[in-house]
Amino acid sequence: MESVYEQQALREALRYEKSLQRRASIIKRSTKKIQTKVNQKIPNRIHTIVTESIKKMIELALTTSSYIRVIDVNQAWRLEERESVIRERIKQYKQTAMLEGAGTGAGGLWLGAADFPLLLSIKMKLLFDIGQIYGYNVKDYQERMYLLHVFMLAFSSEEKQREVMQILNNWEKEQRLWKEVDWKTLQLEYRDTIDFVKMLQLIPGFGAVVGAIVNRQLLDQLGEAAMNMYRLRLLKK
Repeated sequence: MESVYEQQALREALRYEKSLQRRASIIKRSTKKIQTKVNQKIPNRIHTIVTESIKKMIELALTTSSYIRVIDVNQAWRLEERESVIRERIKQYKQTAMLEGAGTGAGGLWLGAADFPLLLSIKMKLLFDIGQIYGYNVKDYQERMYLLHVFMLAFSSEEKQREVMQILNNWEKEQRLWKEVDWKTLQLEYRDTIDFVKMLQLIPGFGAVVGAIVNRQLLDQLGEAAMNMYRLRLLKK
């Protein structure tokens, strides 16, 4: 029998799932047009940094233990206990991301660009921690693929989010079909999703404040996506 906490967690996860099915707001659709113009003004070298960072992130996520930390997880923990640990872990990673964003944002265009690979590493380490705490073996290739799809869910356009949601909701069947990740699509979705806010981080001085705030929000966004997808995976059955 599900506990009261599990029932509440499932309701929250279903609300999250439903929110991703709604049509993009007028503001978001307008922002997309602005993003396209912004992308044209950002130097190609910075786009290259983002592209190469994404490629490196996927390579490390799928082939090494770079993002895996040894975590003492008690498999007898209830969902409430696991999520208590996860919330604390998200809080810790947010603090790290805020410090890193403030530091790189204070340095202007090129130091601000260095934030992309650093922030990616922080995000992936958080994801791998969350997967472990929920009780999954993140050394397994298919579990790593699951985490990359959660990443795509958190940082993609509304249309892509709906597509990825379908994949994650049918993971037991879908995982047999996924041999590799389309890193080009992932890179474009990630870049377009965060460019509009991250471009302000490239402004000297002002960028320090923006870097800290935006990085905190992006970690919240990732944590929310990961927690709700694992809840659906564990409880929807």
